[in-house]
Amino acid sequence: MTIEALSELLFWSAIINMGLLLWWVLFFIFARDWIYKYHSKWFKLSPEKFDSIHYTGMMLLKISIFIFNIVPYLALKIIS
Repeated sequence: MTIEALSELLFWSAIINMGLLLWWVLFFIFARDWIYKYHSKWFKLSPEKFDSIHYTGMMLLKISIFIFNIVPYLALKIIS
């Protein structure tokens, strides 16, 4: 695999992952009550714990996108 192909792979992977993160954030903002109602049937969660779990998940996804997609993409662009 060439550096250009790997760069393109990382670029599109970052775009797709950021789109998924954006979808999650928007869905959480506009349908939070519905999501909470749905999940509270399965798990005993307080609204504060529910918000904390989702915020932590979004944070971990964002950090993972930066570490595994954006930083390697930028490093490849610098060396090429």
